[in-house]
Amino acid sequence: MGYEVVVSQGRVADRTAGALMGAALTGAALGECLGVAPTVVGTPSAPHTDDWSVSLPAATAVLTALRQALGRALDQDAFPVLATNTCAASLATLPEVARRFPDAVVLWIDAHGDFHTPDTTPSGYLGGMVLAAACGLWDSGHGAGLNPAQVALVGARDLDPAEVDHLDRAGVRVFGPQASTPQAIASFVAGRPVWIHVDWDVLEPGYIPAAYKVPHGLRPRDVAALFASLPREQVRGVELAEFEAGEPGVPEALSIELIIETFGYLIAPR
Repeated sequence: MGYEVVVSQGRVADRTAGALMGAALTGAALGECLGVAPTVVGTPSAPHTDDWSVSLPAATAVLTALRQALGRALDQDAFPVLATNTCAASLATLPEVARRFPDAVVLWIDAHGDFHTPDTTPSGYLGGMVLAAACGLWDSGHGAGLNPAQVALVGARDLDPAEVDHLDRAGVRVFGPQASTPQAIASFVAGRPVWIHVDWDVLEPGYIPAAYKVPHGLRPRDVAALFASLPREQVRGVELAEFEAGEPGVPEALSIELIIETFGYLIAPR
């Protein structure tokens, strides 16, 4: 099986400038690592702090193109590796994953739950609503179909009360940082196909810059151990999101090196 690298370069609710730059750097490094030319989707534009009701329709074109790019990769039996700016880009990918692999589990490796709806979001941020949309709690216009009982939050530690209520009612499994061990995740996966989403804010701040820092997170070695424990043939694809490039005093080359090193554990021969 070959690889297909897809890079999101269109604004999808970006409230900072760094995630688009981070996705571009990550995609270029992944392409070099895997020996493929990345497919770039969208054109960068300035960030805005706007409500989901504004940012969602503004992102229609790039979300549609991302879903099409993922579909083409899967049609070619390629292993999709996505470098995305915000988690909201997964509004495009998760419904396609649910359609193609209805028995797959989703490991949402993120400090946050992203399980708000328009009725509960305190910030109006689209990225905080994406997983709930994919699980059918609200209609984003880009599909749903993800079975929440097949979703696990990994490394989650910044959950609002309304999200906790939604997660409990929907049956999503929540693994805090201490509980996010290879053994626990393997027990949840239970031999099923796997789709992986990583928001780099899952890490303890100081490793890979992210716009929304949350203390007491995983270390890169923890994510690497999770990756190394998953049978390669069960993994259907991975998306790497929210690397905030341009943070003062943080050499981007070091961040990219750590991202590629961690990703390497996922595809290394077992």
